[in-house]
Amino acid sequence: QGFGGAKLSSLSLGQGQGPIALRMIESAQKEGTWVVLQNCHLAASWMSTLERVCEEFNPDANHPDFRLWLTSYPSQNFPVSVLQNGVKMTNEPPKGMKANVLRSYLADPLSDPEFFNACKKPHEWKKLLFGLCFFHALVQERRKFGALGWNIPYEFNETDLRISVRQLQMFLNEYEHVPFDALRYLTGQCNYGGRVTDDWDRRTLTCILNKYYSTEIITTPRYQFSGSGLYYAPDDGDYEHYLEYMRSLPIIPHPEVFGMHANADITKDQQETNQLFDSILLTQARTTSGGGKSNDEILQEVSGDILTKLPKQFDTEEGLRKYPTTYAQSMNTVLVQEMVRFNRLTAVVRSSLVNLQKAIKGLVVMNSELEEVADSILKGKIPALWKKKSYPSLKPLGSYVNDLLTRLKFLQDWFDKGPPSVFWVSGFFFTQAFLTGAQQNFARRYRIPIDLLGFDFDVLEDKHYKDPPDDGVYINGLYIEGACWDRKTKLIGESQPKKITRPNASDMVETLQEG
Repeated sequence: QGFGGAKLSSLSLGQGQGPIALRMIESAQKEGTWVVLQNCHLAASWMSTLERVCEEFNPDANHPDFRLWLTSYPSQNFPVSVLQNGVKMTNEPPKGMKANVLRSYLADPLSDPEFFNACKKPHEWKKLLFGLCFFHALVQERRKFGALGWNIPYEFNETDLRISVRQLQMFLNEYEHVPFDALRYLTGQCNYGGRVTDDWDRRTLTCILNKYYSTEIITTPRYQFSGSGLYYAPDDGDYEHYLEYMRSLPIIPHPEVFGMHANADITKDQQETNQLFDSILLTQARTTSGGGKSNDEILQEVSGDILTKLPKQFDTEEGLRKYPTTYAQSMNTVLVQEMVRFNRLTAVVRSSLVNLQKAIKGLVVMNSELEEVADSILKGKIPALWKKKSYPSLKPLGSYVNDLLTRLKFLQDWFDKGPPSVFWVSGFFFTQAFLTGAQQNFARRYRIPIDLLGFDFDVLEDKHYKDPPDDGVYINGLYIEGACWDRKTKLIGESQPKKITRPNASDMVETLQEG
């Protein structure tokens, strides 16, 4: 539309850029030019000023050609009023390997025939270029697998690919042989790796890149990217030849292309479903209409049910008398400390539910905390008030309450009947205290400094153990994700289809022995 050069001014926001941005906006309002403020997510402290400036815009006073463009990553600090009053455009990577690789070839600079055919080593260029685009799609698609893909979700974007593509062509044109080390370093450590902050993620990234930046992709015809052979580096051809191959790829990629088990798809689908449900809950109306129970009736029923099931507080004084602190038995201290921690949690749960029932009846004021508790109960989530005093849990409310009751019963049985022969390791509030207690018992028995001790693990036979071991402890309640325990070979093996986690629980008892 003719807005370029002097008619378009841009600025990347950051520290100290706020006053400059204000002057640019004021000048553009008078002269009728366009202003582009980039990376608004990096100027969180200046967003309130931006919101005020946008609210003060007066169509009658502004030049009719004036426009303000803002770019930002998703950010909690971006003003909601600006989003509501502005025209929004999003640029997200396509979903699926097929669409992602295809978009890379249809975007600048690869869509330019002159650039695509400008390399002096056409065979190496086309092979490595396809490998690079496939790598770019793969690292983006791995995000949908959550922690299975990356420990931290990174915002890899088209800029990373664009600079890597230009560097690839430049190095191929300037060097007689393909400088793989330089290409791997620039692409894996600088362009893409510059965003990676986790050491294991960086290691994963470089391992993936080594598969696509290799001599094999150049020398091996139809070099395979997956075990099935469905994904491979196409033979040399023109630009349309590569587009035709990409359009033949399946819309939904199999986890094997990411080097993952088929079960990873189940985990990914569960996460997407939970995200969908959370989004639906955000748009849910607070009032009910038609038949069925009202929200107040549901809250009264759920809170009453939890209160009736919740046992009374542990008597910690009686616990100290029955299980006094002794030099030879550190588990007594572990028990009493666990009772104290769970007492704090159950006290918060009980008081919040009692006050919620009173607030529904109008006997006390429904404050913000109680309102959040009520909202969470209606959504089937753990209230934030409980989470502050709770052990870590990702369960929904119903499963969380059942889990809490099971943990309380475990401690009560320990208190009533004595230490169990097999400890439920995942039932502790603070598991590290139990592990330290096990080490202390061994260290004091054999007079060894505790900082010289470690753990040794043995997976035992599937049977009931009545008596504790002479040294160490029997535990159950461990789970394996992404693998399973093979009882025949007594080794870790591949996961079984459609079984996400395999319990090393009551059927697999382990001993922890220090040495």
